[in-house]
Amino acid sequence: MDHSRTPVLEAIEAFHARGDVVFGPPGHRQGLGVDPRVLAVLGRGTFAADILTLNGLDDRRESQGVVSQAEELMADAVGADRAFFSTCGSSLSVKSAMISVAGPGEKLLVSRNAHKSVIAGVIISGIDPVWVHPHFDPERHLAHPPEPADVRAALRANPDAKGMLLISPTDWGTCADIGGVAEVCHEFGVPLIVDEAWGAHLPFHPDLPEWGMNVGADLVVTSVHKMGGAIEQSSVFHLKGDRIDPDVLSAREDLLGTTSSSPLVYASLDGWRRQMVEQGRELLGAALERTRRLRAAVGGIEGLDVLGEEVLGAGGAFELDPFAVTVDVRGLGITGFQAGDWLRSACQVDIGSADTRRIGARLTYADDDARLERLLESLRRLAAESGDLERQPPVDLPRPGALELENAMLPRDAFFGPTEQVPAAEAVGRIAAEVVSPYPPGVPVLTPGEVVGAEVVDYLRSGVAAGMLVPDAADGSVETLRVVAR
Repeated sequence: MDHSRTPVLEAIEAFHARGDVVFGPPGHRQGLGVDPRVLAVLGRGTFAADILTLNGLDDRRESQGVVSQAEELMADAVGADRAFFSTCGSSLSVKSAMISVAGPGEKLLVSRNAHKSVIAGVIISGIDPVWVHPHFDPERHLAHPPEPADVRAALRANPDAKGMLLISPTDWGTCADIGGVAEVCHEFGVPLIVDEAWGAHLPFHPDLPEWGMNVGADLVVTSVHKMGGAIEQSSVFHLKGDRIDPDVLSAREDLLGTTSSSPLVYASLDGWRRQMVEQGRELLGAALERTRRLRAAVGGIEGLDVLGEEVLGAGGAFELDPFAVTVDVRGLGITGFQAGDWLRSACQVDIGSADTRRIGARLTYADDDARLERLLESLRRLAAESGDLERQPPVDLPRPGALELENAMLPRDAFFGPTEQVPAAEAVGRIAAEVVSPYPPGVPVLTPGEVVGAEVVDYLRSGVAAGMLVPDAADGSVETLRVVAR
């Protein structure tokens, strides 16, 4: 295929060249009606490119196939049979994937270290989740993806399961044995969905972890806005093989997707695909070299510990994305929350994730030497000045097994049924009726239908006292929890 083509970008150019006068959405009329104060911040070009697809970029019959051609080029670029653009991020894409494999009341194996968007899909769909628990590293308090043996055991115990949803890479850059899990799933005759939201870059350089489409995954979801060059909410889900019907996938996505798709999202996806096909190997290769230098330099700062290949192996990670620079700050006597807040306020450096003991900076091909030097110098300042930060109360970290809670009720029933708000101590032994996710990164500690454990409550309450944010709980202080009413 001709990857110099960008059908969506070309359609926007053609629209402007024709001089079309539109009497349909959007109401701002390509920026004519926008407040100049808004244009001064967002730029006139943003609104000039905001054009309805039907009777704008394309005609009423979509005879030019503007979006479908762009999707075909994307599929070809990454080795998929089909690609579907999404303008609501991978939060929508992963839900579309899930309900294309399992329906209400049907079982789906789900890696328990999933993002809250996956849990939301479980709740809305009425799917009966079979949690496949990750391997927990007690020394680092870090969850690594489930292994093929874990998936095999879950499928043997649940022969009626319709498929498996795996998370790889994780928020901290650890990657699963996707090929091994795919082989197990296919042995049992079910498809594998991979939530590869952090992996849009993986198809474009051989020194990066394996791309799901290359090792047997049936459906892979990517957030191109995370590691690629597309704007926020840009997502693509990719299909390969015949275990999932593409017509079913398209119809289920249509239930959730918007009928007013943003051409800005489509155009940025289109342009990023062209850039990666033409220049990706070179750009990512240079970025890998810069990242190696940064990781070595950060590892040399006293009090900081960079997550590396020591986590690979049985019970750990299968691969590690080097662009995920995860830094343990316990050696400085502070929390990751404090480190992240200090970097932002003192150095104007915003990191991606933070928890009780680490911060995570995700690098991309767009980060040049100057940006990485800014990050490195900020981390050196953090190490030098961390003694001035107030020491936080200790967080009661639960034992690994304490995070594997009993699932006593269908998540949808627990979430939508009668509930009550009770003091956190009284919630122990009750069935959770809400999602409780420290954010970022947004992996729920509690999901609806799980039996609340004492160690989990202690962890959440002590975590909040140490700076943890729990924005999705009804009571963000976690003084109270929402549970199923008796």
